[in-house]
Amino acid sequence: MSEKPRVPAVEGWFKVDGDAPALTGTRCRRCGSWFFPKETRLCRNPSCSGAGDDLEEVALSRRGRVWSATTNHYAPPLPYVAPDPFEPYTVAAVELADEQMVVLGQYAGDGTPHVGDEVELVLDVLYEDDAAEYLVWKWAAAATGEGATT
Repeated sequence: MSEKPRVPAVEGWFKVDGDAPALTGTRCRRCGSWFFPKETRLCRNPSCSGAGDDLEEVALSRRGRVWSATTNHYAPPLPYVAPDPFEPYTVAAVELADEQMVVLGQYAGDGTPHVGDEVELVLDVLYEDDAAEYLVWKWAAAATGEGATT
């Protein structure tokens, strides 16, 4: 019996790469700005005239530090599929140091992380149908100890 394919719920926002998933972003070669989700037409930095060929697709850092976090008590819009009955969930705004940007994502764990906590990108099943498991990214407490990297 074969397993269902695991695919991103939103195509192009991240790569499913075994134990090393990564968000897909853009870096402007002209001004050095980073963006998520990725941009393909124009640099979003208002002081830059970068376009098309100036934009390179990049894998963003898989680790960062919690910049802010909150618990949502309402269901978000699609592609989120709320469980029935709905359960509150925690969202973390995570600062990626190399990119100097903040990326929002659901927190995979109990409770609310604290500002400054180190987290890492993980994938989780949002929903599944007969054809596939549809994945989203989440932030989880970073593994510590030997072999852990920042």
